[in-house]
Amino acid sequence: MSKINRDIIYLILQELQDDKKSLYSCLTVNKTWSEIVIPILWKNPWKYLRKGNETLLLNIIILHLSNESRNKLSKYFNINSYQKPLFNYINFCKYLNLGGIERLLISKSLININEIFKIFINENMKFTHLYIPHKFNYYFMDLISGVEKSFSKLEFLSCNTNINDDTLIGLVEICKSIKELELYVEPCNNNDEIIKLIDSPKKLINIRFLTKPYSSNDELFCGILENSFIKHANHLQYFKITKQPTTKILSSFINLKSLELYDNSRPMSWNCLENLSLPYLQILKATGIPIKVLTSLIDHTNGHLIEIKIDHISHNEISNKKIIQTIYKKCPNLEYLKLLFINNNILELRELLINCNHLIGLYIIFEDVWDVNVMIDYNIIFKILSDNSSISLFKLKFYYHREPELKSFEFFFDNWKIRIPMRPILLQTIQYHVLYGSDYFDLIEKYKKNGIVKKYENALSENTFQDFEW
Repeated sequence: MSKINRDIIYLILQELQDDKKSLYSCLTVNKTWSEIVIPILWKNPWKYLRKGNETLLLNIIILHLSNESRNKLSKYFNINSYQKPLFNYINFCKYLNLGGIERLLISKSLININEIFKIFINENMKFTHLYIPHKFNYYFMDLISGVEKSFSKLEFLSCNTNINDDTLIGLVEICKSIKELELYVEPCNNNDEIIKLIDSPKKLINIRFLTKPYSSNDELFCGILENSFIKHANHLQYFKITKQPTTKILSSFINLKSLELYDNSRPMSWNCLENLSLPYLQILKATGIPIKVLTSLIDHTNGHLIEIKIDHISHNEISNKKIIQTIYKKCPNLEYLKLLFINNNILELRELLINCNHLIGLYIIFEDVWDVNVMIDYNIIFKILSDNSSISLFKLKFYYHREPELKSFEFFFDNWKIRIPMRPILLQTIQYHVLYGSDYFDLIEKYKKNGIVKKYENALSENTFQDFEW
């Protein structure tokens, strides 16, 4: 196979790096495909680590130990001491997840954890991502002594404010090149030395500032941390915060492209968002944030928003109408939207579809999720969708308490069919309390065979899939 063909295959498979199922199927095509897929899968093996498959991954890692070390473990594991791995899988790792390694060994106290660490931390490795878990009980700088070059190209660091001083000093030295920082704030652990770690990188473009809900974090300490981010304001493009900031730092982040806000604590005003101007904002994700200030924030953007996710906040009919109107007036380029639609405002959906004609995915939360006494007229909703959706919209997700009747779905699919050109629907429904009967699935299968529905899934929890995952 020529080099150009291999390069093309590599570029295609790189696009599937988040699709584990497809990558696994590609492993069996031929040797060339396998040689391309293996490094992609092992770049971050922790991403696919699920409860129940820890032993499988650990067995593969143990194969990379010396024969002497494996012989010692052979009575505990079903491992042939002469078996060699098909590839040096560890060498493909770019993500060092120390918490992931601890997880593998949590029930295997018989294994010398330092031997496992040495497989990953050595002069042959080149890491781009480093995750240090809460209460990590090993001196990290002792582990990497002599192999600091393995971290010379580090781009991402995840750690917490309770990190010990020796490790912190070492991180300040090796993290000058990082561009992304994920920082967990531990209550009553006001380690001012963490400021040096924030100051160390030349420029951070992504900061995730995570605090525990309902914790008693020292506001003064949080304020010091927030102010330390201002050094990176000119370069910062992505910011996530899980508690109302104690300072006005958001007004400094003028170049933000993505803002993620999460508040699961006592109701807060988030007045810092009012009159906040983020002219380049493209992505807004908000959970538990008051609708009034979100409406103001969207109103002060410059039309670049392509993704909006707003949920887990109750609001009335007036504020719901206001935010829908603000979205379709200020976001002409919107591609993905998740939003509650109160029943009396459902006609605003028509204006949204007409004005936001680049929509690809729409996630509607219906009012009966909040008020089970509300009756939804799905015929009106489905008619608005089928009559006014642009040809780009084909990903739909409905979250409701009471499911539509069969004839409402039939009405919707039959009307969708006459759109020219028609794109098959990717459809998900979320319903906590009532399981669909077989009639619903039979109906969907009928329209799948007709090419109107491409894929359908019914979930019992909104957390089954990511918001904009179909």
